[in-house]
Order: sequence, then C-alpha cells, then structure tokens
Amino acid sequence: MIEFPDISWKDYELLDSGDGEKLERFGSYVLSRPEPKALWTKSLPQSEWARLSHTHFKPGAGFGRAGKEDSGTWERLRAMDDQWWIRYALPASEASVSLRLGLTSFKHVGVFPEQAPNWDFIYRKCRSMESPKVLNLFAYTGAASLAARAAGAEVTHLDSVRQVVTWARGNMERSGLDGVRWVVEDAMKFAARECRRGHLYDGIILDPPAYGHGPDGEKWKLDECLFEMLRTVATILAPHGFVVLNLYSNGYSAALGETLVREAFGIPGLPAVAAPRITSGELALNDSFGKVLPLSIVVRLEK
Repeated sequence: MIEFPDISWKDYELLDSGDGEKLERFGSYVLSRPEPKALWTKSLPQSEWARLSHTHFKPGAGFGRAGKEDSGTWERLRAMDDQWWIRYALPASEASVSLRLGLTSFKHVGVFPEQAPNWDFIYRKCRSMESPKVLNLFAYTGAASLAARAAGAEVTHLDSVRQVVTWARGNMERSGLDGVRWVVEDAMKFAARECRRGHLYDGIILDPPAYGHGPDGEKWKLDECLFEMLRTVATILAPHGFVVLNLYSNGYSAALGETLVREAFGIPGLPAVAAPRITSGELALNDSFGKVLPLSIVVRLEK
C-alpha cells in the first residue's frame, strides 16, 4: 500500500525531486531542501530550481552526525515571509484546518505533507465514532490533533517540546477550533501513568522520532523504546479503538512496523475470527514528473 495526499490539495505541491533534494511549493512560496531518499536525477535544470525557489536550505557543519543530521540554515533567494499559513480541507466535509509554516534550523517547516492520508483516516474514523477520546503522542505541531478535533473528538495532544505545543495551539485557534488538552511531558511516562489510572482512548496516534528527549531529560531511542511504548499503548486502547503508527526511521519497513504492532497487541499473524484489522504501507509524495518519493511507513490498527 502506497498512499499520497489528495491531488485536490491546492496549498501543497512537490514540483521536482532528485540529486538528494526536493523542490516544494507551500502556499505561495517554493522551498528547496535536502531529501536523502531522492536518489534519482532532477527533472528540471538547476537554473530552474534557482529561479523558482524563494529559499534554499543549506546543511550546516554537523550535517550527517547523529542528532545534527538536519541542522543548517535557510538562504533567502527571493522575498518571503518568515511565517505563513496554508489550509487543508478534510475529506467529505466542509471542515478544514489552518497550519502555520516557518523556517526552522532543522530543515523542517512545521508540516509533513505526506501525512495527509493519516489526517484523512483519523478524521473519518473519529466521525464514525460517538464522542471519541483521542491521544496524540509525539504530536508536533498538531495537524493530526486538529483533524480529530474537527471530527468532534476529545483530544489530548502531547509533545515534550513546549515551543511546538505552542505552535500547535496557534494552529488550533487559527482553525476556529478549541478544547484540545495540551500536555508537555515525556510520552512514555504519560502513557504508563494513564495505564495505572485505567484511562482508555478510542484512538491513539504515534509519530515517534528516532532519537529524542523528554522535558526532564528522559532519553528516547526508537530501537530500544518503541516496543515497550506499543505494549503500554495496548493497555490504554479502548475495545473498539484505532491506532496510527508512523515511522520515519531509516531501515524500518512496513512489515517490521506491522509485526511490532501485532506482537505488542497480541494479534495473530494469520487472520482470525473477529481479529483487529491491520494495514501497513508507505506514505509518499508524487512530484510533477511522476517520480514517487516514499518518506515514511504507516501501520494502522482498527479493532
């Protein structure tokens, strides 16, 4: 399974990719930045990339080192705002969310557009449930949280970085939504405490980094912590709930992610009567020349 953002999304476009870079349009602005998975040759000449780009990300001295692999600076090529907004229309409805973009020192801009199929899935699932409770762990700037909230869910949004939680709150307010519960905490500690308290969630979203730190210095390493986290999540998922697991770590595959989920939730590998439904695959972008750029793997569980 390979999923792409809907072509009707007018505020995002992957214009070209190749030679370790991608050329993207977010709203009115075009950005060029590194993309290690773009192993092929660019379709447009470099002169056209330079003509189209408002800004280009230049990797810093630490580029390629663990924890510094995305560090660097943005070089402005044309006039543009430091921050700007795009909108995303949710499926089969008049609802939409607003997402603020900004140029960070780690080449990210606050939105991962390949995640749009997950936002659609979360919105549809929450719309099909009665007053669902959703927990978004490692929630970043909150597009998935807003999709759930727009569908009427009671949402707990958790991230260990206060600045990105503030960013997410701004996205909520700009989207005309309210009522999201904001938590700045270590995800593992929070999930374990919810387990002890017997709290259950109808939907749980996880997008864990390869490495990270909690607000009190707690260490997160995906290879060492993911399975334990999934086992804890299994204890706080409601009987008819859903899970969305997204993984960007190099070396992980959809098959590996699915096996982790099956083992953590005690789900047999072969179909069984009334067994939860599990789907897995890749989230990707299609550039204007038809080149497919796979960026993450996703596993979804529906009880």
